[in-house]
Amino acid sequence: MGLRAPLHDALVVVAAVIAPNAIRSTSWAFVLPYMTILAIAALGQMLVVMHGGIDLSTPGVISLGGNFLVGVSAGSDHRLVLGILACIGIGAAAGLVNGIFVAILRLNPLIVTLAVGQILLAWTVRYSRGVTNQSAVPEALSSWAAHKPLGISAVFWTGAAITLAVALALRYTAPGRRFQAVGANPRAAWMAGLHVRSHVVFAYMAAGTLYGVAGVLLAGLRINIDPAFGAAYLLAPIAAVVIAGASLSGGLASATSTWMAALALTLLTQMLLILGLSTAMQYVVFGAAIIVGMLVSGDRLASLLGRVLRPIEESAGTHPDVGAGAAIKETTS
Repeated sequence: MGLRAPLHDALVVVAAVIAPNAIRSTSWAFVLPYMTILAIAALGQMLVVMHGGIDLSTPGVISLGGNFLVGVSAGSDHRLVLGILACIGIGAAAGLVNGIFVAILRLNPLIVTLAVGQILLAWTVRYSRGVTNQSAVPEALSSWAAHKPLGISAVFWTGAAITLAVALALRYTAPGRRFQAVGANPRAAWMAGLHVRSHVVFAYMAAGTLYGVAGVLLAGLRINIDPAFGAAYLLAPIAAVVIAGASLSGGLASATSTWMAALALTLLTQMLLILGLSTAMQYVVFGAAIIVGMLVSGDRLASLLGRVLRPIEESAGTHPDVGAGAAIKETTS
């Protein structure tokens, strides 16, 4: 995980050299709120990746959730709470469906989440045409998103609080430690009496809930719900999780590192926009970030280093197992 830590620092340095406007104070008003939304979506993706899964339903959840927020609230501040609950609820329901198909029915998570995401996008089109009479969110939500306590967007503070809560829950609570144990070694967790499938279902459901929260915050920033609402959150959360050091095969992950990776990717996006590159090029960069993150993963480097050192050890007449055994014998004696 530490091998990937300098990646987001390198992105900041590149932004400072190639597009200094991307890190000037005038850009932070845009960067921080949208970084927060990406970070929350990436936290949900992180919970799934910790259990060796992947979730491609993120854009569908955010898109349908945003339309539900507008449709249920009907532009009224008095119905805003119902709209928010509907947005978060659709995310939790979608996550529950994903979790059941992946953990209980043992279907491929890539196929399942992609299919669920496409179904949600189809329902988004139908719902927006037949139910949603207006595309603007209630004024109370947009006003709250525009508020800046201590000069920083309220969206940022909300996301920071959520990230801190997730990090503390995973690290310092018994359910959080069990959640990490199941992701790190499912077989050992099962032998210890933990319900592995239940934890996987919970991971997808919690991820969907976080996607719903991201949809609420994005709606507050965007004010209007358009057909492309949420479309940018397909690859970006996965890229943030991989850059933060999580392995796609499962295992431990860091919420704070994921937060920093989201900041780096948002800065990179800002840099690309300043350089005049297209949205398609942003997807190329996100895809490249995922590939680079996988290439520099610690387990892959260790395997490569082992293949390089093995012929050297054999030519020197020292077998790794013999050397290890001698070291253990010397230590015990």
